Amino acid sequence: MGQFPCVAITGPRQVGKTTLARDVVDSLGVGAVYLDLELDRDRATLADPDLYFTEHPDQLIVLDEIHQMPEVFRTLRGHIDQRRRAGRRTGQFLVLGSASMDLLRQSSESLAGRIAYLELTPLLASEIDDVDTLWVRGGFPDSFLAASEADSFEWREQFIRTYLQRDLSLLGPRVPAETMWRFWQMLAHSQGQMLNAARLATNLGLSGQTVARYLDTLADLLLVRRLRPWAGNAEKRLVRSPKVYVRDSGVTHALLQIRDRETLLGHPVVGASWEGFVIENLLMTLDRLEAYFYRTSNGAELDLVLQFGREIWAIEVKRSLSHPQPSKGFAYAAEDVKATRRIVIYPGTEKFKLDKKTEVMPLRAIVAELRGK
Repeated sequence: MGQFPCVAITGPRQVGKTTLARDVVDSLGVGAVYLDLELDRDRATLADPDLYFTEHPDQLIVLDEIHQMPEVFRTLRGHIDQRRRAGRRTGQFLVLGSASMDLLRQSSESLAGRIAYLELTPLLASEIDDVDTLWVRGGFPDSFLAASEADSFEWREQFIRTYLQRDLSLLGPRVPAETMWRFWQMLAHSQGQMLNAARLATNLGLSGQTVARYLDTLADLLLVRRLRPWAGNAEKRLVRSPKVYVRDSGVTHALLQIRDRETLLGHPVVGASWEGFVIENLLMTLDRLEAYFYRTSNGAELDLVLQFGREIWAIEVKRSLSHPQPSKGFAYAAEDVKATRRIVIYPGTEKFKLDKKTEVMPLRAIVAELRGK
């Protein structure tokens, strides 16, 4: 991204703002000015962005919470091009914000070829020794690092409430907070299941088009993931609907009022929650992964199909420590997709062979392999 004059950083990880700005400034070797556009004082400072940018021609300008003033993007292009002509081709602007549809739309309309995007992931299993706590609490640092289970749960409840009541109206189309909360909770209840838009619409008293719009909103805000079905075998009768996951496991548990690990282990969603947690960690590890699930009408199924280059990995996720056996249709499905590897991921710590073709691996081991690709 070093060749771009403007970098936009979005995503769920709550990083200290000054720390992030300092890291970027240090890497670029330039001075910087920093504005937090959630503050009235800083919004007033940027009331005339053209004048402000002109007064700081040789500095990196850091604009945090950029979705508060999306109109600024209209001014950025001219100043970026002006600085380029003066010989400054990188290190001009750093914009930080929530995963905002306004941010992405405004910047892509006005800054094509001038901006690079970086999504900050939540905390991942590759960074944390206590994977079990990460699964229960989720990857938001304030939730994971909370002093107690109760404090972590309260942080996530407040995050959900604030997002629905304040941030959602700023980041996307206006949606009643109570309706979106019910929709988000329904998705958590059906974690990892194929999308049934008609059922969701009926339960919410909405049209199918409105449900699709709500789902698009949550997906655009990086709160929900749609996993596409594999379509590489035309000879099989394959399902066509995507599977839907609430991306952060801690948010999933808060939506379902699961307050601690013991409650989670006795809850019907435990297997689907672990599956979603594993899938999210894998997909956040390597940008160039093509990811799908596989299911035929006769029950052959793979939780995840990863494709990169000539490799195709068939993956099943199991919560069992003692008997991480894949389902009966796993071998057939692996043959269907012509998998080069067959892997069962489980919550243990040892790697071993289940048979000549099937490996059993802990999450951290497969993540380490992907990071080496």
